[in-house]
Amino acid sequence: MELTWYGRTCIRLRGKDAVVVNDPYPAIVGPTGRGITGDVVTYSHPDDAPLPRKAGKLSRDGGTAIPASLEPAFVLDGPGEYEVHDALITGVRTYRDDAKGGERGRQTAFVTELDGLHTIHLGEIGHALTEEKLADIGRVDIACVPVGGTLTATRAAALVAQLDPKIVVPMPVCEDEADCEDALRKFLHEMGAQPTPQAKLSVMPSSLPAETTTVVLESRGKA
Repeated sequence: MELTWYGRTCIRLRGKDAVVVNDPYPAIVGPTGRGITGDVVTYSHPDDAPLPRKAGKLSRDGGTAIPASLEPAFVLDGPGEYEVHDALITGVRTYRDDAKGGERGRQTAFVTELDGLHTIHLGEIGHALTEEKLADIGRVDIACVPVGGTLTATRAAALVAQLDPKIVVPMPVCEDEADCEDALRKFLHEMGAQPTPQAKLSVMPSSLPAETTTVVLESRGKA
């Protein structure tokens, strides 16, 4: 499986039988999606940016315009268990704050089983996970974790410890690039890691590391 980061919380998982794109907001990938395509699209929460007046296809919540290149894809934006294009996807109700959505609203974390690998996309989660949520999530091989948003670096690292993945992919979500660099630096310090940024992550079950490893990806969503 190949994992690519397109900026903020936009992640693409390319497997042998399906391509799953998480959070491909127009604000990130542009009105035409910059050529990004996929079979399945998941949205952890509605787009924070105002919708254009003539938005094309919208997600079911009506709050997010789907990039043109992804309009044919099957869209998921809520909790549940789904099987689409040979990808098994579980949506788990989570929140963007530590007050059960009272401050920044609800969201959905998606676990995708593709090519024998379990990848969790945490969106912009803002809290630790309960035992019940951890049971709903199940085994995690790769965790895509927001950095620089509601969670501090310490809390983000604690969340990783709860999930106990083999690979961690941080997703800087700050508005300012300098703030994102600082948040990422602090997170890497918490993780005890100094990885070299790479364009994409290619992984298979047999190549998973024995210990939790942090992988920093270069954003493909920047011009």
